[in-house]
Amino acid sequence: MPVPKAWPGTRATHINVRPLGSRPGFDDNRRDVSTLPQARRGRRTGRAPRGTEEAIDKIRERIVSGAWGPGDRLPRESELAAELGLSRNSLREAVRALSQLRVLEVRQGDGTYVSSLEPDLLLESTGFISHLLLGETEIELYEVRRILEAAAAALAAARIDQQERWELGEILERMQRAKNVEELVEADVAFHAVIAKAAGNAVLASLLASLSTRTMRVRLWHGRAAEDALDETREEHRRIYEAIAAGDAELARAAATAHIASGERWLRAQLAPSNG
Repeated sequence: MPVPKAWPGTRATHINVRPLGSRPGFDDNRRDVSTLPQARRGRRTGRAPRGTEEAIDKIRERIVSGAWGPGDRLPRESELAAELGLSRNSLREAVRALSQLRVLEVRQGDGTYVSSLEPDLLLESTGFISHLLLGETEIELYEVRRILEAAAAALAAARIDQQERWELGEILERMQRAKNVEELVEADVAFHAVIAKAAGNAVLASLLASLSTRTMRVRLWHGRAAEDALDETREEHRRIYEAIAAGDAELARAAATAHIASGERWLRAQLAPSNG
């Protein structure tokens, strides 16, 4: 493309010729977006700011290493921020996040402490999340429960004591005498809680408690009642009890698997397109 000559009586100036296919202000004179303020670049979604993440990581490292144990009091905010090399704002946000996760406990006027770190406390948020899982994800949750309930039943068969065996039998009798769905749900919750306790694994018990929501149990028992299948469901519980009472771990595993799979089949049927 010929370069235009300067007008008579004027000095020649440089003509900035833009290549074809490029856009003004985009290909030319590009700006480094990393220098733009965070609000203009767009915030990262679903993640804490980098400073807060670093603060969370450093606090977690202290707990995992054993430097801070359950019930220990953290240093004052100003001291801890200096010790960890963090800004006080990042530290404050990290403490807030870890308090919501029940890792830390903020006591007004007293300070911040490491919580008991018990499994049921740390996994508390899982129960809240379980209520939000719908559709196919709800079925996947049931699949996980099928695996864990079977494992708990097998462990319980090997570890259950005399008192727990009596409790399980008494709850089974309550289930047989139940006159409505509410009573059946109460007995069902208690039945599986005793098995989880008898399994002797606090993490497993906490996971099962958080994954087995009361809402789902009520839906399931109402559904079984509508299908006139309450006696069948009671029988499933009896098989689990007898296997555990006999100390047969593999039979208990099989009985628990069949029981949870029965509920899973019902749920799949409810979510099928013809029922949607």
